[in-house]
This record gives sequence, structure tokens and C-alpha cells, in this order.
Amino acid sequence: MRSKGRRETGRPAEVRTLPTFERLWTIHDVSAFLVVPVGTLYQWRHREMGPPAIRLGKHLRYDPTKVHAWVDEQVA
Repeated sequence: MRSKGRRETGRPAEVRTLPTFERLWTIHDVSAFLVVPVGTLYQWRHREMGPPAIRLGKHLRYDPTKVHAWVDEQVA
């Protein structure tokens, strides 16, 4: 009988971990983070001056790391 978590060779079995991703933010998440109205984010997107957004179907999503990088660019 084999012990749990070990291969027949006696070496420990590989432990596979799923990649961890921070969830994408909604426009409301970004609005709350930046403390600006949602309408302002839509205007910035139209004028190509706000944080980069991704369109998934009919929904806008934001990568939190890109939003943070955009904020850093604005401050610098």
C-alpha cells in the first residue's frame, strides 16, 4: 500500500499550486480607490487619460497593479 502524497519511487509527490491572481477591479472599485465619481472615470477613458481598462464583453475591468502604476505616474 502506498502512503499518501508519495510516488512509488519514495519521493514526495509534486505539489501543484494554482497561480494566484488578484481579482480585477470594477469601475466602482476604482472609483472608490481614487475617490472620484464613476462618471469621471468614463470621461477619462473617453479622453484616453485615465487608468487603463479592459473591456470584457460589456463590462470594464481594471488591473489593480496598472491602476497603482497609473497613480504613481500622476504623482511623479
